[in-house]
Formats: sequence, structure tokens, C-alpha cells
Amino acid sequence: MADSPSCDLKALSPLQLFERVTEQGEKVRALKAGKAPKDEIDAAVRMLLSLKLSYKTTTGQDYQAGLPPTDLVLINNGTTKEEDEDFVDPWTVQTSNAKGVDYDKLIVRFGSSKIDTDLINRIERAIGQKPHRFLRRGIFFSHRDMDQILNAYENKKSFYLYTGRGPSSQAMHVGHLIPFIFTKWLQEVFDVPLVVQLTDDEKYLWKDLTTEKAYEYARENAKDIIACGFDINKTFIFSDLDYLGTSTGFYKNIVKVQKHVTFNQVKGIFGFTDSDCIGKISFPAIQAAPSFSSSFPQIFNGKENIQCLIPCAIDQDPYFRMTRDVAPRIGQPKPALLHSVFFPALQGAQTKMSASDPNSSIFLTDTPKQIKTKINKHAFSGGRDTIEEHRKYGGNCDVDVSFMYLTFFLEDDDRLEQLKQAYTSGELLTGELKKVLIETLQPLIAAHQERRKQVTDEMVKQFMTPRKLAFEF
Repeated sequence: MADSPSCDLKALSPLQLFERVTEQGEKVRALKAGKAPKDEIDAAVRMLLSLKLSYKTTTGQDYQAGLPPTDLVLINNGTTKEEDEDFVDPWTVQTSNAKGVDYDKLIVRFGSSKIDTDLINRIERAIGQKPHRFLRRGIFFSHRDMDQILNAYENKKSFYLYTGRGPSSQAMHVGHLIPFIFTKWLQEVFDVPLVVQLTDDEKYLWKDLTTEKAYEYARENAKDIIACGFDINKTFIFSDLDYLGTSTGFYKNIVKVQKHVTFNQVKGIFGFTDSDCIGKISFPAIQAAPSFSSSFPQIFNGKENIQCLIPCAIDQDPYFRMTRDVAPRIGQPKPALLHSVFFPALQGAQTKMSASDPNSSIFLTDTPKQIKTKINKHAFSGGRDTIEEHRKYGGNCDVDVSFMYLTFFLEDDDRLEQLKQAYTSGELLTGELKKVLIETLQPLIAAHQERRKQVTDEMVKQFMTPRKLAFEF
């Protein structure tokens, strides 16, 4: 952030304006304490008042010392009503719109780039095969510097993948599979190393869990991740509670990030308050550290210039905006990102699934009967109130959760389009669409459960042991 008073204040974010006001206030106090000349103090006060006015104009709120604006996404959907705004942060996703979050506005707010047809076509040319359905259907819709990753790949330079999971429960739900399904595909088509961070330390800090329970959840979640089919020779899964104590490279990067991010910045980015424990305030640096290859000397032979690509849901982007800001200042390459949309709750796209609400989710432990019951009973419908109305006016695929889920899990593009046309025209009823989803998810989850049974504690140990992978660096 520029220190010059002539900086264009309109170009600053609410958080940057808050920091400018704070800094200017400290400058005024210092000038007064040092008995500086009156004209110098007056000029500093005028600048402070100007900054405060800009802050109020931008945020609609008066500046309050120690209370920065949270860097949450508040996107107005064409109305002035507060309840019609989208709310997104790393822990909560809410919108009043039955279609879900407005992702085009989210791209503008976060300053990322849309994954357009040109980029998808370039990926297809680079890998020599059809792009994943998540790309074809806009499920991964936004990126940061994916063009740099493709440049590196086309020039025979390596990169690596990093994704993660916050183990807040023993059982994962189908929404948790989305980044891992896509990451597995990326690993296969690009043939690169993968590191998977299990943030059991985060869950201990945020949830009512013991460290032992958080670590237990991490190991159980690792089994579900392994069951996605990752190659043990190319994948390292690690628990923060475990790995942080054994890797000097990892801890050094954490400390470097911590030194370059202020308390005001993390309060502004993540909404921390003065009553939050200091563990929460320092945690973002731990999630940032795997973005740097020197955090894994056993894999990258100590090299610090290997770029990282992070597939994740867009609610995790605040962590990596912070990381990308810090990276050049500590001599590291900025990580690139691929952002996915949120996987909606059964009750509708206003929220994402929650592991704490069994009826909002299809869990990977659910039986075929439970899957059928949950979808039939809880899946939000875009159909009409009566069969007669539905036949006449058709259903709304934009808000129908069963169709949304099929967009994620039905591989056949032609079949998906047929279902959309039939439902929109009224030919296909809601119960019939739900039946298609049930018949899609039941075998998918049963197959996952069967693979998970084959994952032993010894396999988990092997995946989580720091070691050299099948790559030369």
C-alpha cells in the first residue's frame, strides 16, 4: 500500500483505507507528542479528516479505532435491502438468492479472473484431452495466474498442487469431495506432486475439540481423501499438529509470513476481534506456508522457486490473497489458484453444506436408503406446486438442488442437457429428477465406501510420512 498522501483513495479497499486512517492517526499523535510546528500538525489533521471521510464514503460507516471492516463479500444483487446481499467468508456462506451466490460479482469483489472459454481451450491443448466436467460446466469458475502455470507446463517446468481439508468431523460429505475429485484429475493430467494439508490445529482453535480428537478426525478424513484414488508415490498428506513439529522449512515460512502481516490486516481480512485467541490470529500464516515449496524440502530438495497451484472453494481465497501479497516480500513465487463454486445444502443454494447438520448433507457414510430419504425429503425443488402447473410452466433448474447436484456428479453432458430440457419444459417431474440423482449418487458413494474399506492405518501412515516423492527436483 502506498504511503504517499497523493495516493488515489478511490482505488483503495475498505481495509486499506482503514489502515491509512490508523497510520495517519498515529502520525498526528506522534506530531502532537513531539510538539511539532502547528502548520505541520494542522496538515496532518486535515489529511486524517480527509481519510476518515473517504472511509465513511466507501464503507457507509464511521471509522472506529481497533474495529476494521471485515474483508467479507457483501454483494448487492440489484436491490438496496440488506437481506438481499451475499455474505461469504472462510467459515460462512449465505445468500437470500435461491440461485446461490452471484459469482460474477464475487470475481469483481475478490479481483480474480473468470475461467473463460479461451483458458479452457488452452488447458485442453496443453493436456491433450477433454477438460474435466468441473471446468466445462463452470464449477471451477475463477482463477489467479493459471496462465502462468500453463506457461510453466508448456516450457517443461514443474509446479505442484496444494489443497486441504479442515477435519471438523469424522465423516465427510459429498461437498467435501469436490476439490479432491478435481485435484486428482489435475494431478493425473499434469503429472505433478500434491500436498494435502489437514488443518487439525485450526479446528482445535475454532471448535470445541481436544487436540487428540482433532488429530483423530484428521486421520479419518485422510482415509476418505486416499479413497479418492491419489497416487501414494506422488502425494503427501500431512496434519499440521504432526508435521509442524518436524519440518524446519515449514516453520520458517510460517514465521516469515507472520512477520509481514500486521494484526490490523488479519483482523480486517478475517474479521478477528480483540477477544479472539492469538492462535486464530496466527493461523492464516500456517495455511499460507504450504504455498511455498521450501516448506517441503524432502519433496523439492530445498528448492524455493517451484510454483504452487491451489484448487479450492472461493471462500478460502482470503487466505491466499494474503499469501500472494506476502510472497514477493519473502522471496517466494505467488501461488496460483483455481476457485470452485460452493456445493449447496440440500435445502437450497442459500448456504453451503454443513457437516454439523446431517439433513443438509449427503455424507460419505450414508446408506443407499439414507441417501434416498434425504433427497426425497429435503432436496429443494424448482418444480411447481401442482403437477398440472409443472406440466404447463415447467421447472426451474437454476434453483433445483437435484439438478445442481447432477451438474456436479453426472458425467454425461448430453444426458445432463436432456434432463435440463425435460425439466424446464415440464415433461420431467421433480420426483423423477430426484430419482435420477438418487440413482447417480447411490453407486458413487457405495464405490467410495468400498475403496475406503481398503485404506488401512498403515496406508495412512505411509501417505503422512515426510518423504521423497516420485519426482526429481
